[in-house]
Amino acid sequence: MISQYRKSATIPLRLTFVMWLMFSCQFYLEIDLGVYFGVYPRHWVGLIGVLLAPLIHGDINHLLSNTLPFLLLGVILFYFYSRIARPVFCVSYFLPSLLVWIFGRDFYHIGASGVIYSLAFFLMLFGLFRKDTKSLTISILVVLLYGGLFYGLHSNDPRVSWESHAFGAGVGTVLAFVYRNKRKVD
Repeated sequence: MISQYRKSATIPLRLTFVMWLMFSCQFYLEIDLGVYFGVYPRHWVGLIGVLLAPLIHGDINHLLSNTLPFLLLGVILFYFYSRIARPVFCVSYFLPSLLVWIFGRDFYHIGASGVIYSLAFFLMLFGLFRKDTKSLTISILVVLLYGGLFYGLHSNDPRVSWESHAFGAGVGTVLAFVYRNKRKVD
């Protein structure tokens, strides 16, 4: 059982380490990595952000607010849905940022919130679509922990990428629907 927890935490922990490493470099070197590696919509240089933007954060509060949900939701996904976790996680990581690159406003979009919204909405809705006891229990737990994410779908703060939130929620919803009939998910 302990080894399954470790295995479930491997990818989320490694990416969280990279987030903190990149933030430390940004802080100590006094550079804004978002300008170099953020998603900047419809500009070729902004495409690098599809890969790197979820690992870059604007300040310590931004990083702290993304760390725990990223870790917890990632571990829940990999622990309870190990057979589908990798494709769900990969799509949740890349597709929201790609959609922001295509449709977002001209602005440097950074942070892991698109991934977080995708994972949260997947976990919240998967149980509803699947209709089995274990998945419904996980859905209820995630709603109790992260139901407040619904308020972040539209932000009045121009520095917040509500597009990442919205596209992440949409991607998570579609993934939950697509995988609902997968025979064995864990």
